[in-house]
Amino acid sequence: MPRRRSRLALTATVLVMGLNGCGEDEDDGDDHRPATPPPSGSASPESPGTDAPDDVAEAVNRTREDSVYPQVGDPLVDALHYDLALAWTPETDTLEASQRLTFRATSAADQFQLDFDDVLTIDTLTVDGEDATYDRADKDLVVQHPVEADQEYVLEMSYSGTPEPYAAPTQRSDFRLGVGWHVTPEHEVWTIQEPYGAFTWYAANDQPADKAFYDFTLSVPEPWTGIANGELTDTADADGLRTTTWHLAEPASSYLVTVAFADYTPTELESDSGVPVTIWGPTDDPEAIGETEYAPEAIDWLEQYLGPYPFDTFGILIYDGESGMETQTMVTLGATEYSTSRAVVVHELAHHWYGDTVTPADWSDVWMNEGMAMYLQGMWEAEDEGITIDQKMDQWALFEGQERQYAGPPGDYDPTNFGSGNIYFGPALMWHELRQQLGDDEFFALLRDWPAEQENDTADREEYLTWIEDRTGEELTAFFDAWLLNETTPPRD
Repeated sequence: MPRRRSRLALTATVLVMGLNGCGEDEDDGDDHRPATPPPSGSASPESPGTDAPDDVAEAVNRTREDSVYPQVGDPLVDALHYDLALAWTPETDTLEASQRLTFRATSAADQFQLDFDDVLTIDTLTVDGEDATYDRADKDLVVQHPVEADQEYVLEMSYSGTPEPYAAPTQRSDFRLGVGWHVTPEHEVWTIQEPYGAFTWYAANDQPADKAFYDFTLSVPEPWTGIANGELTDTADADGLRTTTWHLAEPASSYLVTVAFADYTPTELESDSGVPVTIWGPTDDPEAIGETEYAPEAIDWLEQYLGPYPFDTFGILIYDGESGMETQTMVTLGATEYSTSRAVVVHELAHHWYGDTVTPADWSDVWMNEGMAMYLQGMWEAEDEGITIDQKMDQWALFEGQERQYAGPPGDYDPTNFGSGNIYFGPALMWHELRQQLGDDEFFALLRDWPAEQENDTADREEYLTWIEDRTGEELTAFFDAWLLNETTPPRD
């Protein structure tokens, strides 16, 4: 996630970003179904039409209860494939949707739980084709259906309503509107959901250790377009509606998924290495894309240090907001000069190695994403400004201690201050110290090899740091503990 300028370093030249009610059963939604088909020009969902990929082995995960936000996600569920059909009617701010979730149960139980906001009405819900009863309380959807360990199940459901954002566990001003699904005064839709919030618009296991494949079918009155992650596989205009289909070929955590509806115009580009790039900008404001057309050059720059871009496509979606997010293969950026700057484009692209292809299994380790993306951004900034990386780190060190004091150590931060500067600057300084200790050759070999070896996987702090020690042959426990867990900044060389 890119984040706004440091709360405690407004004068520094830095570019950083990140970020129980009553139950109901399957009949409760019947009264909310439309009595007649929607009128012409209104969006209605097609049934999900994509079976789970034949080989879902890459989406089999070691699920867990999150140590920072244990109220979200359920380790009993291992999502393998989400097939989402979403139809947005701007005139009434109504979402009509259906989804097919293929999942693996990690143990035997009489019921299983997903995250799904109860502001949306469930019209039908089945498991393996049979009606299932369920209970709902706030964002908890508990399905009364027995499951067996390591067996696969298919949940299908249809639902409707106007999704609402959920309160974000952060003090950041760019997240004051909350996380998840947002509707603008012009009835456009955008979504950002770190550390959670996917549950505001589909039933999800909304925890980062659970990565799954995704397919999307998005319908909206033309000339608007529905945008999502992955490759745009089809666009069809009929009866006043535009339907797009999108396929995400690599598994993704729910916080890395994005959907948007508005009037967009694409700009097609390509990196020197052959990665296709699409910038989706607002049709009525071509200048809103800012400097995002730098993306192909940013890919080429990052590939020098990190190796080949780990996905087939890259895109940037511009929305009417302030923040940004490294949503997998389709970065979501607010239409501000800062969010659409070249430095932020570099930052978000760096996340595709650190955060997207290899993802933290627990939110306590978000520093794994942000620290490395921040350090690479610092390298790029230093080169762009004509200064050394040492000088850039000296600039950041002037205020890093204040960020640590404000929100806690990077590896043990205040859960109510998610996405603060402490998870960006401290780990960036840490990586620079390690670079000086190891030398450039060994350091940059580590940077390339970690995401390559962990491709489409998740990892936690212990796995990552053990891997580094094994590769370097150095005992680094005290070094990492000092930088990640100390209340004060360690001495720098």
